[in-house]
Amino acid sequence: MIRIAFAVALSLLPLAARAQQNEPFKPGLGEIMTLQQMRHLKLWFAAQSGNWGLADYELDELKEGFEDITKYYPTKDNVPTGTMAEAVVAKEIADLAKAIEAKDRKAFASAFGRLTASCNACHQASKHEFISIRRPSGNPYTNQSFTPAAGKSDVRHDRH
Repeated sequence: MIRIAFAVALSLLPLAARAQQNEPFKPGLGEIMTLQQMRHLKLWFAAQSGNWGLADYELDELKEGFEDITKYYPTKDNVPTGTMAEAVVAKEIADLAKAIEAKDRKAFASAFGRLTASCNACHQASKHEFISIRRPSGNPYTNQSFTPAAGKSDVRHDRH
């Protein structure tokens, strides 16, 4: 009897695996936001190191994260998260792109401050005021150099 039950269970495994493969992957909002926080941090350190190519790359990844919020979570708990994310892309991300293009650290720092304030405003509006983002003060990515390779600070990445 146990052998039959085991055999039946084994025979159903491929069906269960196939059913899971047909479901498209949808990241959780918390997963997206964790990646956004990492990109926010890396963006800061790249610009502070004058690695404008890396800053441009991280900004593009940050933008894609906001686009994922709009795609997967246009509203969350009756909060228009998609609309808020679109507003951040239209203003703060655009301002950061201009500062990166100009390689202007002062403009970058100002735009980064506005991005950070927008993150916190969104958290407050979505009843997650206990999540407070700030300018990074320490680098947890000790395995990555943020300093540009010699002669490579002007390199821009290919956008997706």
